[in-house]
Amino acid sequence: MRTTAIALFYVGLWVSSSSLVLGKRYMRCELARKLLEQHSFERSLLSNWICLLEHESELDTSKVSTTSNGSRYGLFQISSRHCQDGRRGGVCNVRCQDLLEENLRDAAACAKRIQAEEGFRHWNGWQRYCRNTQNLPNLKVICGI
Repeated sequence: MRTTAIALFYVGLWVSSSSLVLGKRYMRCELARKLLEQHSFERSLLSNWICLLEHESELDTSKVSTTSNGSRYGLFQISSRHCQDGRRGGVCNVRCQDLLEENLRDAAACAKRIQAEEGFRHWNGWQRYCRNTQNLPNLKVICGI
């Protein structure tokens, strides 16, 4: 009985600690509308952003990737040089953990800053899959945007 109680305690602890970050996996059109309407992304660049996000994070805000250059966080796969673990910092003055949330405010602002300074070429997923405009989704046809 005691062993079962201890096991349940640890399972509960594991479940609660693994759900500290609430992320979301978006559908293509849902995300396109959100970026356009709530985060003021330029309509002319929206297909580039959606293509990039599909290939970088599979539209999942909770994705964390580890590379030889550090970690990449969230929907936009923002590198650890743009954020700080545990406290605000980095180039974007944001906590890395905040880039994993369903609320895209910090992640969107940071991604737009990176794009303005370095262009889409900053992201390998864009260079590999989206640089050719023929590969970009036609959001006007697909989503009515």
